[in-house]
Amino acid sequence: MLKDITLGQFFPGNSIVHRLDPRTKLALTLFYIVALFMCKSYFAFALMAVVLVAIIVASQLNARVILKGLKPVAIIIIVTAILNIFLTPGEPIFEWWIISISVEGIIMAVLMAVRLILLVTGTFMVSYTTSPLALTDAIESLLSPLKKLHFPVHELAMMMSIALRFIPTLIEETDKIMSAQKARGADFETGNILRRAKAMLPILVPLFISAFSRADELADAMESRCYHGGIGRTRMNTLHAEARDYVALLGGVVIIGAVVALNILL
Repeated sequence: MLKDITLGQFFPGNSIVHRLDPRTKLALTLFYIVALFMCKSYFAFALMAVVLVAIIVASQLNARVILKGLKPVAIIIIVTAILNIFLTPGEPIFEWWIISISVEGIIMAVLMAVRLILLVTGTFMVSYTTSPLALTDAIESLLSPLKKLHFPVHELAMMMSIALRFIPTLIEETDKIMSAQKARGADFETGNILRRAKAMLPILVPLFISAFSRADELADAMESRCYHGGIGRTRMNTLHAEARDYVALLGGVVIIGAVVALNILL
């Protein structure tokens, strides 16, 4: 399961999605999330699904990568769907004791599951197609107006980038620790919830020690390179928006307008 977590991983490529300005990709992700939560009709959800498939095809990513990213959140999607089935009021088609299943509940469960799948896959596409360094520059550039209010924009962007960058590293470290503990006879899969939680202690302790050790090494490395925040710093690669970025942003606005029109008409 741990190997299936792809959040924070970057898959290099030369597709049109990879070449987009990272600021454009962050803005499009925001447009995508807004449009997705505005969907109220089947046609609107179908439109968002078509848009996501088009983005995946344009990014030239392997379909297995996309499916891997959905495995860790499958339980959340299933639980959310089940809760919507039993808690959504409507015309019942099955009743037993306090359990009631309605047509509206089934429809709501399906739509919620589709929304979560589209949301997770769409947001993961940013990290799949953008390097952590480019994401840092994009976040800092978008939040730069807050510098006038003495907000630590550079430090915030750096922390977010480091946290995102270390997700795959910590996942790999956790997998190694679990393998080592299993080789010593540890059992993480049997017993009740309390026993399983107790069995996780031999993993959490060395994992926290490793994480703090890596943070200390990173701090020493940054200090030895005379890092003192964003004051006076320059960049080797500056961000420049091109024609394709403006076209992509216009496409995002059009998609939001299309979703609103579908909700009104249908």
